[in-house]
Amino acid sequence: MVSVLLVNDDGPPGPESPYVYGLFHHLTHALGWTVKVVLPSSQKSWIGKAYHITEITKGGYYYPCHPDGKGNTSAVSRPLKEGESAEWILLDGTPATCANIALHNLYPGQIDLVISGPNFGRNSSAAFTLSSGTIGAAMSSALSGIRSIAVSYGNVLRPTPTNLFEPAHVLSGKIIQNLWEHWGEDPGGLRNGEVDLYNVNIPMIQKLLDKDGLVVYWTNIWRNSYQRLFKPIPQSQPLATKPAIPPPGPDTLAKTESTTNYGVDASSDSIGNLAFKFAPDIQQLITPAISTIPIGSDGWAIAQGAASITALRASFAEADTNNASRDIAQVRTMKL
Repeated sequence: MVSVLLVNDDGPPGPESPYVYGLFHHLTHALGWTVKVVLPSSQKSWIGKAYHITEITKGGYYYPCHPDGKGNTSAVSRPLKEGESAEWILLDGTPATCANIALHNLYPGQIDLVISGPNFGRNSSAAFTLSSGTIGAAMSSALSGIRSIAVSYGNVLRPTPTNLFEPAHVLSGKIIQNLWEHWGEDPGGLRNGEVDLYNVNIPMIQKLLDKDGLVVYWTNIWRNSYQRLFKPIPQSQPLATKPAIPPPGPDTLAKTESTTNYGVDASSDSIGNLAFKFAPDIQQLITPAISTIPIGSDGWAIAQGAASITALRASFAEADTNNASRDIAQVRTMKL
């Protein structure tokens, strides 16, 4: 039986973390795997592979209930109550911090595979991959010598229909199981002892409901770039006195902006011109012209309404998949 650690960057089940309980339930019931869950206690998107190094990371216990994973917390471990599915751990830390503490302090020597996600939003292309807390947790785990898979669900329909959730979990389960059972057999896999991880993106589209489901492509990273990520706050505009929860993921940023007070005294009259808030200008990354996306890249797969798998090394570099051709006839698919 496979022993899995499930982490994410969206935190416990809720509006900004709608997928984690469903995948947990699928892994434990459909695949029969043993799953330990250690999550950030709150939203931690866009934080990459950062660790908490000056803060004391504290935690508590969380008891999800079926069917949506909403549950109660406790400062100490306790027996499950009626209706509770499991005991999870929440830590006041980054996704990478959660993964490392879980592997080396909470469950040392007990984990075969780390699954990070499912993220609320895509994590395709260089711009999102290098910023993602989901991939950061998987990268952290790979650096600890544990096989790791990052999974992200790309929000295409707003709001995402709930009837797509289970098909996405089923497809994720098939991909994860296939990767686990054939780890490193793809051209970019485990060779000469190198530690690999995989980045999986699944678009939340109606085609998930079709009999044949989605095509799953082996891809590389679309090497795109950022534009402006921060917006200046006019001196006349009051700043928020309470931190707002960061946007849940890249797919939502066209609709949502954070008003977090980044350490500036909201009562001060002398903030000058040095006040900025996180308000990325990334619409062109979410809805790019298809002609601008390289064939065979993860961004191309999403644009085609397909799922993507990108083999990565634990060095913010792609594994050498020998998939340099951008001829669509030569782009490989995964057989499930």
